[in-house]
Amino acid sequence: MYKSMRVKSSRKNDMVDITDKVVNFINESPVSEGLLVINVLHTTAAVTINENADPDVKKDIYKELSKLIPAHDNYKHIEGNADAHIKTSLVGTNETIIIKNNRLKLGSWQGIFLCDFDGPRTRTVILKIISD
Repeated sequence: MYKSMRVKSSRKNDMVDITDKVVNFINESPVSEGLLVINVLHTTAAVTINENADPDVKKDIYKELSKLIPAHDNYKHIEGNADAHIKTSLVGTNETIIIKNNRLKLGSWQGIFLCDFDGPRTRTVILKIISD
């Protein structure tokens, strides 16, 4: 089973919780056991799994990434978004999650986030279920 979905970010650095959309996709699927692959089709956006209970976690992640990779650091890339490309490479553009008994195997506090490092934009996220 396959799905393409559009996700809108609202600021330059944004973590959009897409957990509910992904869970809805799993609930619509006839697959009860397998893997879910999530892929973001952009070079300045990523996907990650992290805590979705405390919004300060997202703030801390962006704060530390911005310390490691500042917005302006004499980059050669002329578009002005080199920091977004580097952050995307570090965070990654895909995640794989186990599906067991029609449920994603996520921890109690885990959520799935689209990380936009060059927003606000509309991003494409691909979901693919691989059945056991």
